[in-house]
Amino acid sequence: MKLPKEFLLSDLLSHSVKGNASLNYGTGENVWMHPPVHRILGWYSRPSNFDLKRNVWKLNQINQIIENDIFVKGNPAISDLATLNRFPNLIEANLINSNGSKIGVIADFLFEMKTGNIKFYLISRSNPRIPGSSRWKLNIEDIIDQQPGLVFCSLLSLEDLSLIKSSLKNTIFKKGKKIINRFDDMKNTAANRLEDWLEEDEDINKNSEFRQNSFYNENQSDRTFRNKKENDPWI
Repeated sequence: MKLPKEFLLSDLLSHSVKGNASLNYGTGENVWMHPPVHRILGWYSRPSNFDLKRNVWKLNQINQIIENDIFVKGNPAISDLATLNRFPNLIEANLINSNGSKIGVIADFLFEMKTGNIKFYLISRSNPRIPGSSRWKLNIEDIIDQQPGLVFCSLLSLEDLSLIKSSLKNTIFKKGKKIINRFDDMKNTAANRLEDWLEEDEDINKNSEFRQNSFYNENQSDRTFRNKKENDPWI
C-alpha cells in the first residue's frame, strides 16, 4: 500500500507500531524532530504502561499504514524517557506574539512523509490535550524565533491565522451569533414595515380630513339642508 504524501503528527502517534511476525511495539508517544529546520526525524512508542523503555523509530522505517496500524521495517533503537525528554521539541511550546504575550500552544503539525519537512503547525488556544478544541494554522514563514518551550511569531492574535478546525463551543457560538443577527434583521425589517404602515395611515387620515373640510363638501351640505327645509312642511 502506498504511503500518504502528507500526514499529521497526531495521526502518527495514534497508530500502533507493528513489526514482522505481528510484533506489537506499542502506540506512538511523542515526536523526534529537529526544530531549527522544522523537520521530523522520527517518533517513539511505548511498549506498555509499565515499561520504562521506549522504542525509537526513524521516519524512513515506515513500511505501510493500514487502518490503525503502522508497519515498520527493521528494529527500533532502545532508549528511556529521561533521555528522550532532553531532545528539542516544539510540541506544546507556547506561541508568543509580536507584543511578547502568549496567544496559544503548538498542538500538532502536518509533515511530508517522504522528506519529514513540516508544512505548517496547528495552534490551540488552551490545553492541546482537550479533545475537540479549535486549531489554527501557523505557517513556517510567520515564525521569527525559537527557544526551548517558546516559539515567537510576527502575529498579534489567533484571529490573524486561518481556522482549520472549529471546536463545538466555537461552532455553537458562531451559530448563535448568526441566529441573533438574523433575528435583529427580522426585527429591523418588521419595525421598518410598521413605520411605513403608520406613515401611510397618517397620510390617509389627513387626506380624509381634507376632503371633509373642503369647499365642495361645505356647499354640498348647505344645499342638502336647504333642500330639506323647502320640502319639509313642518319647517
